[in-house]
Amino acid sequence: MINDSGGVFETTTGRGWGVFSVELLIESIIFGVLLGCFYCAVSIGLSVAFGLIDVPHIAHPAFLVLAAYCVYILNDTWGIDPLLAGVLITPLFFLFGIVVYRLYHAMFEKRGSDAAVRGIAFFFGVAFIIEVLIILQFGVDQRSVTAPYIGKSWRILEMRIPIRQIVAFVVAVSLTLALTLYLSRTFTGRAIRAVAQDEGALRLLGADPIRIKTWAFGLATAILGIAGALLIVVAPVEPTLDRAYIGRTFCVVVMAGLGSMSGTLVAAIILGVAESVVLTSFGASWAPAISFSLLLAVLAVRPQGLFGR
Repeated sequence: MINDSGGVFETTTGRGWGVFSVELLIESIIFGVLLGCFYCAVSIGLSVAFGLIDVPHIAHPAFLVLAAYCVYILNDTWGIDPLLAGVLITPLFFLFGIVVYRLYHAMFEKRGSDAAVRGIAFFFGVAFIIEVLIILQFGVDQRSVTAPYIGKSWRILEMRIPIRQIVAFVVAVSLTLALTLYLSRTFTGRAIRAVAQDEGALRLLGADPIRIKTWAFGLATAILGIAGALLIVVAPVEPTLDRAYIGRTFCVVVMAGLGSMSGTLVAAIILGVAESVVLTSFGASWAPAISFSLLLAVLAVRPQGLFGR
């Protein structure tokens, strides 16, 4: 059993932690890739908000947990499949993102160049409010959802791979591909890529930078509807779970190179594999340090990130 704060990864090898073989290494890599794809799904919205439009969105994990609880409500009340529930709440989270960005812009971004510094306090406050509201409504107990594929697994040789991890893998790859195509093939997508680099040039093309940023932040928040569904499908959630993901999500985005969608997927897989191998070799107490160690190592060699320019 490989336990991670974001999910549960099962094996049937029966070997102890002290024995490390080629088979166990291969198994760790496979589960690490699946874990990494899950990390990509929960980080890719931040890659848009922080990487492309320079918004210090440290409330991103809190939005993620909020989405997971919204999925829980739909599943618990009406029995809606968690993934379908994630799709259903996506428009609401898009509007929520628009409102949050407009507040951030009006109170900070429009008033000066130090908006990023002051904005950190704003988003920290938003995250704290969300966490408190969730606790008031649901308490501190863990919540989970039900679906036909939760609790089932595929057995491959000596490994038993939970289907929920396969679902996270497919969704993460699909989100990455869809966002990459959108940002490269559409005018709005290319405008989102350009807005943080040269707002003046963007205005010459007839696009309003603030509207583009508003749309981009709404898009980044809408993605969390699906990501939140994956979060609660992979494992039960609790109000303070955002604290476990704030380091990982920022690590993935910065390590990838700000704004790189495909880089986010690769960086997330690198982090997932590293965590899985270290956890298997040395135990769970070492796993939390991996994200920051990898981040420091990458920035020391390549400050712009693996795929940054």
